[in-house]
Amino acid sequence: MKIRYEFVDGTVSEVEVEESIGAVIIESRREEDNLARKERYHCYSMDAAQFEGTEYADNETPETQMEREMDAERIVHALDGLSEVQRRRLLGFAEGKSMREIAREENVQHRAVVKSIEGARKIFKKNF
Repeated sequence: MKIRYEFVDGTVSEVEVEESIGAVIIESRREEDNLARKERYHCYSMDAAQFEGTEYADNETPETQMEREMDAERIVHALDGLSEVQRRRLLGFAEGKSMREIAREENVQHRAVVKSIEGARKIFKKNF
């Protein structure tokens, strides 16, 4: 039995093999072609997460995206109601800096930073 091989550069080669080996090679090629065809035309439903697992799911929905955008707008609006000093201190505190670190960086007393952040929180909550 002759098995035909086509190379990428376009050359073709034929090899003589035993009948049993040729049958295995032909069956293997057929299975590989069928699998490639299935994978090429198979598409996943958004509902696949219920059946296939979370690796096919995306937690992002139009509703969650819209909520995130609305929250971002509300945060910007709430920050606009603060003075520059309050905004800078509140954002530094939100980033994880301690009030003492902020006071040290700005070369002010700790109590001034505490009062500033407390006032900023009240204004922020009122505007948010």
